[in-house]
Amino acid sequence: MHGGGFCMQSAFTPRYHNYVETLVAEANIIAVSVEYGLFPDRPIPACYEDSWAALKYVVSHVNGDGPEPWFNDHVDFGRVFIGGDSAGGNIAHNLAVRVGTDGLPEVKLVGVIMVHPFLGGTEDDQMWLCMCPENGGLDDPRMRPGKEHLARLGCERVLMFVAEKDHLFLVGKRYYEELKKSGWGGNVEIVENLGEGHCFHLRDLKYEKAVDLIRKYVSFLKQE
Repeated sequence: MHGGGFCMQSAFTPRYHNYVETLVAEANIIAVSVEYGLFPDRPIPACYEDSWAALKYVVSHVNGDGPEPWFNDHVDFGRVFIGGDSAGGNIAHNLAVRVGTDGLPEVKLVGVIMVHPFLGGTEDDQMWLCMCPENGGLDDPRMRPGKEHLARLGCERVLMFVAEKDHLFLVGKRYYEELKKSGWGGNVEIVENLGEGHCFHLRDLKYEKAVDLIRKYVSFLKQE
């Protein structure tokens, strides 16, 4: 899922298209980049509902008789991953919680990858509350998940990237520590991008540290 503060960017933005294209080429995977509703035209929770609908659409091909032949023939529903950066990282987390709560029959969500995700605890929280008219306040679990919601993650593994100069740096580290203590039974890894800012990798995919980030991302996808 692309980032953009729940109000801008797109799956078709060149920087995101090129990023996903690079991941596909390096990992030899099939990727679905979701075009979800953005504030103000479609306030939160449209982003969550659209992304869930996209996941359900892909899953509708699990028996090989869905409307998209490419999915029927090539998707391995025993190895599904969800990933996103910034706002997209938040959406990825929330999708994984919903998988853990509602289930996805015949599908295995192996892992979730969050790159510099927005997960509450900064001044940006007020922005999220403004974009989500029917919010639950500063402790709304969609923005700032507590122990109960973290324990519901419907995957086995989580990979978290944080950047030292990102205002969300401590947010990601807090999520990592709280997830380990939540009672969730999976494995979580964290990668710190020292000296870098928010979503630095998108500015130049050939930058040395961006290449390293993508390499780690791909390694996580390929891990058995």
